[in-house]
Amino acid sequence: MNQRANTMEPPQQAGPQVTDAYFELGEQDLHLFREGTHSRLYDKLGCHLTATGARFAVWAPNASAVAVIGDFNGWDAGTHRANVRWDGSGIWELDIDGVTPGHRYKFAIFTQSGQRLEKADPFARYAEHAPATASVVWPTDRFAWNDTGWMAGRASCKALDGPMSVYECHLGSWRRSEHGDMLDYRSLAPLLTQYLLQTGFTHVELMPVTEHPFYGSWGYQTTGYFAPSSRYGTPEDFKFLVNALHEAGIGVILDWVPSHFPADAHGLAQFDGTHLFEHADARQGFHPEWNSSIFNYGRNEIRAFLLSSAMLWLDEYHIDALRVDAVASMLYLDYARKEGEWIPNVHGGRENLEAISFLRMLNESAYRDHPGVQIIAEESTAWPRVSRPTDAGGLGFGMKWNMGWMHDTLKYLQEDPINRRWHQGKLTFSLLYAFTENFMLPLSHDEVVYGKGSLIEKMPGDDWQKFANLRLLFGHMWAHPGKKLLFMGGEFAQRREWNHDQSLDWHLVEQGGPHAGVQRWVEDLNRFYRSEPALYALDFDSAGFEWINADDADNSVICYLRKSDKGGSVLIVANFTPVPRSNYLVGVPHAGYWCECLNSDATLYGGSGAGNQGGTHSVPVAANGRFQSLNLTLPPLGILFLRHERAAS
Repeated sequence: MNQRANTMEPPQQAGPQVTDAYFELGEQDLHLFREGTHSRLYDKLGCHLTATGARFAVWAPNASAVAVIGDFNGWDAGTHRANVRWDGSGIWELDIDGVTPGHRYKFAIFTQSGQRLEKADPFARYAEHAPATASVVWPTDRFAWNDTGWMAGRASCKALDGPMSVYECHLGSWRRSEHGDMLDYRSLAPLLTQYLLQTGFTHVELMPVTEHPFYGSWGYQTTGYFAPSSRYGTPEDFKFLVNALHEAGIGVILDWVPSHFPADAHGLAQFDGTHLFEHADARQGFHPEWNSSIFNYGRNEIRAFLLSSAMLWLDEYHIDALRVDAVASMLYLDYARKEGEWIPNVHGGRENLEAISFLRMLNESAYRDHPGVQIIAEESTAWPRVSRPTDAGGLGFGMKWNMGWMHDTLKYLQEDPINRRWHQGKLTFSLLYAFTENFMLPLSHDEVVYGKGSLIEKMPGDDWQKFANLRLLFGHMWAHPGKKLLFMGGEFAQRREWNHDQSLDWHLVEQGGPHAGVQRWVEDLNRFYRSEPALYALDFDSAGFEWINADDADNSVICYLRKSDKGGSVLIVANFTPVPRSNYLVGVPHAGYWCECLNSDATLYGGSGAGNQGGTHSVPVAANGRFQSLNLTLPPLGILFLRHERAAS
């Protein structure tokens, strides 16, 4: 390997001093490592700066020899040979004087067969900019956080009964420079913060920023589980972004991928010449759908590795929630496999018992050490009690993505309105199970890639109807029980399918018209949502929802109430056809004036302007099993949010 110039400059801020002894592996550390419960291995393994240089430690139990190579020794494996610990842990250690921040390095690992492997540090805090693959020596204590108020408040808040509207974002393609270059963390910070404040989202979910060699994997093929991607800057730069979002009152969710990893030569696969991190048998250790390796969750050291990765992002980067990717692939041994391509568990079943145990430990550890965080499962099956506590037989997640709602709702909206009367069940079925889990409603990046088209292009009809249908979809999503997640670009009806190599089409909003109208609709949905406890306080409790009419399939109309335990209710009436409906009676529980707070057909949003002139008084006419009703005009392909304001005079 050629010697490389040291061009990376360390951050200049002074941080707290840490003694060299802090990084030493003690007996307790080794016990927890072997037990699989060590949650702070990043403080013990990897590379840590000392008073005179750096200490290196790597787990490679089947190696015959290990050396540290880098631009501080000409990448010569004969200069700095590591020593294997006497305790049988398989950990190799070495102190090297003269190593400074910015130096690049790898571990040269010699296998039992004499092969030399050059591996990046599994615990590296920073990596070279891809396609280069070396790890980078980097300090960890040089950033001064200014989010004390946010962190203190987060611990006392109850996210499950609070508003949560999430903007899913891919940093490399959200917004680019005028020359098409990716922006770095610090450049993105004010732009993204300002935009989220403008649009009213409570949280941003970042698609994986954990280091990944192939940009086109969007971060879901991770090699650096402890390093934010150098594509966008340094670890301190990423902390700057998180800090800026927190100062603005915006929570940060990080996509995290413990389900699989790529087979790149410098990565975790066959790390010491053996299947160390992954199963040796391809029926357990190879993922056919993603052409990647599967972690061996039955090996305690691997459990500690993954647990420590999760805790790093919560500990050092102040991340507020982890969205755990591909949980279903972890739970089922036969996931994406045909008969004969998988190995049953000890009971002969298809459940991955080791992965289940790991997920429960992960959730217990995260909620124990970080009150106020959330761990969210992307889980697409009917596995029971995903978001229920472990002591009640659950997996212990705080929330679960509602993939059923997403599939059914999109299929319904893609139907021509003339046919929707035959598919009313797709619209209402989700309420039969809406309170069996703590659900998040996702319209994620997965729905606008691989030829699926954009959200607006999924909608049927002419251009006016496409935009009306999309506004109706968003209105129903914000009204439906469950927290919300929308992928970037959807909020202004981007027409083009998402392309990770290009910026979003911001010119569509700048031109005004229906795209700006959809964006304004999402802004107003978010603001009204955040101001109305009835729309979020009882998201996971059946007491927060009441059908008024779910059965008017002939007109493709649904009506329901969202309610709060603090009093107050919001009436939602949605017309899923392009036919305006006059004198439509909707039964209500309270007499008095009902304010029309939101109407997706308002001209402000690009609609036709049909509605109820800001509200209406109830009349003593029975409807839908209630003694009072509202005589409403239902806009075409429109949704109304009405709030009870006062008793009848």
